This record gives sequence, structure tokens and C-alpha cells, in this order.
Amino acid sequence: MKRSWVLSLFLGIVCFAGTSLLAQSNNNDHIEVGIFADYFNLARPTPHINFVGLGGRAAFNVRSNVQIEAEMAYDFRRNFTTTTSNGVSTQFVSVGLRPLHALFGPKFETSGGPVRLFGTFKAGLINFSASNESPGSGFQSGLSDITTGNTSAAIYPGLGVEGFAGWLGLRLDAGDAIYFKDGTHNNLRITFGPTIRF
Repeated sequence: MKRSWVLSLFLGIVCFAGTSLLAQSNNNDHIEVGIFADYFNLARPTPHINFVGLGGRAAFNVRSNVQIEAEMAYDFRRNFTTTTSNGVSTQFVSVGLRPLHALFGPKFETSGGPVRLFGTFKAGLINFSASNESPGSGFQSGLSDITTGNTSAAIYPGLGVEGFAGWLGLRLDAGDAIYFKDGTHNNLRITFGPTIRF
């Protein structure tokens, strides 16, 4: 109950802030929404673990070349095998690890034309949950686990390119998904997918 209240409050604040900023922007206003495939290279373990998932994002203009953007991505379970030993015997344990990313921040693009370069700097969180549930149930568990589980603050500086033919476009971006837990951890993250502008 408490977790759903916190999530509802967060979404309400984001919607209110978005409406307020949208009202202050100029006549070149537009909104972008998109879905994307997410590649995340978790660099902390050796060897690194590569995750693939899906996500969605929404952005609105505050100026013709500045947007405020929010995104969330869920990476599908990868089995991570670890070894434990008590000095007498060794045991291999598989853990179904699933990252969930939620980020919010500005996106700065070049002006004009159907193809634009951009840079972004977002802040938010990354949650690591472990389960053997189906993707749908795992996503719901990951959302519930944000306030009680293995959640760390995260930042994401990135660069990218997007191209539009009318209202439909494609976007590619790459950056450093940095999270903070017992130090700073840098991880490559790449997203690619369609975007709609209106």
C-alpha cells in the first residue's frame, strides 16, 4: 500500500511539472514519445553481464532545442552464476538478475533539420532485483522493489542522433549508466527505437 502511494505521488509530481513547463514553452512546442530496445553492460562482475530489455520515454519542449525527458527501461532476466564455498565444498548458485532503470532530465539538441544530434544528462535510479518470474511479473516485482530492495541513485550522461520523416523518427543514443553503491560504477548503455513527434 505504501509503495503504490509513493509511486503515485512521484508520477503526479512529474505530470504536474511537465504541464507547468509545457505551458511556459514557445510556439514551436512538440512532444515526443517512443519505445526502445535497451542494451546494458553491467561492468561490476567479472566477466561483465550483458542485458537486453525494453523501455519507453516521453519528452516535451521547453525551448526549440531543449527538452525535458523521462524514461523507464526493464532489462530481461539473465542468469548469473556465482560460487560459494565453506572451505569443504563448493556450490554453484544461479540468480535471475533484472535491472530496472528510471531516469529524468534535460536533452539538448541541435536546431532544425530532419536529423539532429543531441546530448543528455539524466538522474534517477537503478534497481537490481532477482527472481525467476515471467517478464511481466518480474517487471511488477521490480517496481514494488524500488522502495525496499537493491535500489541505487544513478546518472546518465549520453550522446545520440535522431532522424525524422514527418512525425515518425528513429533514435539512437549511447552513454555511461553510472550508479552509486559502495563507490561509483560505470556501465555502457545503448538504446535504439522509434519515436513519434506531435
